[in-house]
Amino acid sequence: MIRLLILTWALMSSMAWAGQQRLEPLSDSVRTALTAAVADRSPPEPLFDSPLERARWLARMNARLPLRSMPEYDHRVEFLRTLHYEAQRAGLDPLLVLGLIQVESGFRRYAVSSAGARGLMQVMPFWARLISAEDPGVLFDLRANLRFGCVILRHYLDQERGDLFRALGRYNGSVGQSAYPDAVIAAARRWGWSEVSPEVSPARPTTLPTTGPAALGL
Repeated sequence: MIRLLILTWALMSSMAWAGQQRLEPLSDSVRTALTAAVADRSPPEPLFDSPLERARWLARMNARLPLRSMPEYDHRVEFLRTLHYEAQRAGLDPLLVLGLIQVESGFRRYAVSSAGARGLMQVMPFWARLISAEDPGVLFDLRANLRFGCVILRHYLDQERGDLFRALGRYNGSVGQSAYPDAVIAAARRWGWSEVSPEVSPARPTTLPTTGPAALGL
C-alpha cells in the first residue's frame, strides 16, 4: 500500500495537472488592479528576517527540488528567489506556491497542458491578453509565469473571501470538487506549509482574509 502511494505521488509530481482557469467577466476596477499587479518589474529580492535565514531557506528548498526538472543549480536558486518574492508580494506563503507548482507542472518550466495552460504555474493564455496585452509566450518566462500565477491565485482568494479550498478550485477550473485542492494542500504540507504558519515577512501575512487592490500589493 505504501509503495502504491509513493508511486502515485511520484506520477502526480512528474505531470502537469492540466489546470484550466476559466475566463470570467471582470469589473474595470478588478482588471485595472490585476494589470497593475503584473506590471511592476522591481528586482525580485525576497524579504527575510536575516541573511542567515535567507541562506538556510534557499539551501533547504534547493535540496528538495527535482533535479530532472531543474538540473542547473543557478536556475534553481533563481527560481526559489523569484518564487519567494512573487508569493510574498501577493500575500501568499511560498510553500503553498511550491505545492501548487509541484501539482500543476512538476516544476517543468515549459509544461503545456491539454487545455493550453503554460509554464510552472500552468497559466491560461487568455490572462496574458486580458491583463497585460502581451503575447502568451511571455508565460514561459520564469518571473512572468510566477507573477501571473501568484496574482491570479490572490485574485481567486479575494473572490472567495479567503476560502483556499474554493480558490484552488477556481485556479484549476474545478471549483466545488475536492481532488485538486486536496492534492495542492497535501503537496504544500510536504514542503512544510501550514495554514497557521508564521508570517513570511512583517508586511505579508500568510493568512488570507484581505481583499481588493491592497491584497495585490498596490
